[in-house]
Amino acid sequence: MRNMLKTMRKTLAVGEDMVLVTVIASSGATPRGAGARMLVGRTGRICGTIGGGAVEYRSEQIAAQVLEERNSLGHGFSLSKDDVQNLGMICGGSCEVFFHYLFAGNALLFELADRAEAEFQKGSDLWLLTDVSGNAAMGLYSPEAGFWGIPAVEGLLLSRHPCRSGNVFAEQINSSGRVYVFGGGHVAQELVPLLSHVGFRCVVMDDREAFTKPELFPGAEEVICGDLQNIGRYLRISSEDYVCVMTRGHAYDTVVQAQVLRSHPTYCGVIGSSFKAAAVRKTLKEEYGLDDQELDLVTTPIGLNIKGESPAEIAISIAAQMILHRAERSGR
Repeated sequence: MRNMLKTMRKTLAVGEDMVLVTVIASSGATPRGAGARMLVGRTGRICGTIGGGAVEYRSEQIAAQVLEERNSLGHGFSLSKDDVQNLGMICGGSCEVFFHYLFAGNALLFELADRAEAEFQKGSDLWLLTDVSGNAAMGLYSPEAGFWGIPAVEGLLLSRHPCRSGNVFAEQINSSGRVYVFGGGHVAQELVPLLSHVGFRCVVMDDREAFTKPELFPGAEEVICGDLQNIGRYLRISSEDYVCVMTRGHAYDTVVQAQVLRSHPTYCGVIGSSFKAAAVRKTLKEEYGLDDQELDLVTTPIGLNIKGESPAEIAISIAAQMILHRAERSGR
């Protein structure tokens, strides 16, 4: 969403009106769920997707109509017998799509994009709010800044899941959570660019200077050379954060886990075998006093089992697992 807002601002700045197309509700086996978006200009789709296929094609046609009439509107793709034939949604399901007319002369849209970018840079939890009535206003909410662009909505549910309260559709578009990668070896060097590309904000930490060179980790937010036995000197992990443990040895992996698990990260993946995991769990419980609830946070061996062996393949398996975890947290 960050890149889409940047694209929106850039396109509006050259005087081109657009339509922001958003899936605001879905049921059944639709190609994309609530929160899927795309930008459409006078020459067609600019960026984003709501799933491709006939529904997206028909939505581009409706967006062209919205640009001509300069009015926002909603449209439901429901599956009557004829809809299955006409829309190509043979997998079943239905969805409601909102077409938000974006006028290049609306200064509030520029301010919205700028405010959102400032919150992205701060790493704040951030929600995009869209009035899906005739008013069609857009706004933002962050815990630090409060509501902007749309008045505070009584009863508005602000969760990780895209949802609608009355006329307001709310979607979390940024999380304060980061990925902390402990160990800057070959797998980490493959993993960080992958995670950055799919929207994770990564911090790498190792105690070796040769493995904390920023150029090794394209897209990393920060690279730290520090004492792995005193992580708290350099960073603070919260329940919103992800942790990947892949240091140079069994002992360091154990020391890192002993520190990070007390913060109850949403995900803690540890590289290594099942045999190693059992030994480390025993040590963490007996020598460090961690309880079963904390130890159950650990995913090891890290990554989905795709039978990969190279650092790049292992990184792909880890990234896939983390994407799955993030999607399940957000209700997808």
